Amino acid sequence: MKNIGQMLKQAQEMQTRMAEMQERLAATEMSGSSGAGLVRITLNGKSEVKSVKIDQSLAMPNEIEVLEDLVMAAFNDAKARLDAYLAEEMQKLTGGLTLPAGFKLPF
Repeated sequence: MKNIGQMLKQAQEMQTRMAEMQERLAATEMSGSSGAGLVRITLNGKSEVKSVKIDQSLAMPNEIEVLEDLVMAAFNDAKARLDAYLAEEMQKLTGGLTLPAGFKLPF
């Protein structure tokens, strides 16, 4: 029974650390860019877009398709950076414990 008590204690500690991590992630922002920095998108830790910055030189009606592609590329860049950061933070939280494929915490 000693092992079960130890496991429960560890689970409770992990739950506390996860709550702390969720608070930090809520305040985390990650930016991505495309077009050599002409388009920049910032996401929060929940993958919500917080800001979009577009250089004035791209605001030409005949360049709208290029602008759309650059916005999408900037979002994908920011999302990839955020995902990498979240994976790194989760690795710290779990102490190197590998989780099953597709299993995502805390979201």
